[in-house]
Amino acid sequence: MRIIFLAWRDTAHPQAGGSEVVIDQLASRLTERGHEVQLLHGGPTGKHKYRSIRIGGNYSQYLRAPFAFLRRSSGVEIVVDVENGIPYFSPLWQRKPVIALVHHIHTEQWAMQFPGPIAAVGRWLEGRLMPRIYQQSPFVSVSTSTTDGLVRLGIDPKLVTTIEMGLDFEPLEPAPSKEPRFIVLSRLVPHKRIELALKMWNSVQPTTGGKLIIVGDGPELHDLRSLAGPEVEFTGWVDEDRKRKELSQAWLLVHPAHHEGWGTVVMEAAAASVPAIAFDVAGVRDSIDNGVSGYLAENEDDFVAQWISLASDADRRSQMSVAAKARAASFTWDRAVDSFELLLERNVQDH
Repeated sequence: MRIIFLAWRDTAHPQAGGSEVVIDQLASRLTERGHEVQLLHGGPTGKHKYRSIRIGGNYSQYLRAPFAFLRRSSGVEIVVDVENGIPYFSPLWQRKPVIALVHHIHTEQWAMQFPGPIAAVGRWLEGRLMPRIYQQSPFVSVSTSTTDGLVRLGIDPKLVTTIEMGLDFEPLEPAPSKEPRFIVLSRLVPHKRIELALKMWNSVQPTTGGKLIIVGDGPELHDLRSLAGPEVEFTGWVDEDRKRKELSQAWLLVHPAHHEGWGTVVMEAAAASVPAIAFDVAGVRDSIDNGVSGYLAENEDDFVAQWISLASDADRRSQMSVAAKARAASFTWDRAVDSFELLLERNVQDH
């Protein structure tokens, strides 16, 4: 098949996250299977097995997408329209079959990152216009939470296929620090709520001791540094080797996000035998088996209590570590791409 992905960013973007990793894995592995794949996006472009083409900036790309697509659409059989808050509304300006790929619903996230009027427009585009424009299109969601969110927006559940994505993480031999060491692994953006981790650490650290390591970069780095209490270290952006080293030493992953599509960093930590503690929110509840591979807290007090409890109970942490690694091993990219490829082929044949 000849496939075009329309997506907000390439993995080369300095703020690339889990969504970009998913697109890269799907595009790379479909290319390896003999399909011809192009990715049209805004922002910096990296080197890949498929063609990656910049068509504008973060927002101008939405206006330029129809024209960029027209120049490159010869022989294209299907379009994967990736919804990162705002989709490309491709059913309006081209006639190829469309798969809408959604990582998570952004309803409350709009107000976290944009002024009121812009947030209202974003909610309307995602919550009202998208369901109308894509009412005949099949959807792929990356978690049960995202599927539920799409149905709440009015998408016919019969059109939604849930495909939990895989994990590309080489085996890692844990070497936990002798002293308590907790890790936050995240982009430093509002909906990740790293400020909550810092706030709760002020209650946890006097009991547990140890260090809290914040791994990641983003627009909130400066403000978060000013909020940090004792024994907090910010690494900024790190490469894969440093990330693996930090995970190998960690006792727990601390993940206070408001929501996720799936929770890629939770699964990476699990693959490194690091259980996670997080809030019981959309996406995260899909990636953590509560009480087995980690813990889902109901509120801040519960989060603090469980953080202290897990830090103090080596046997329980060890059991969760084994369970987390086993759970992560069950999510493979071959399984995810098999399902995605089958859906693409079916829609090309039916068109």
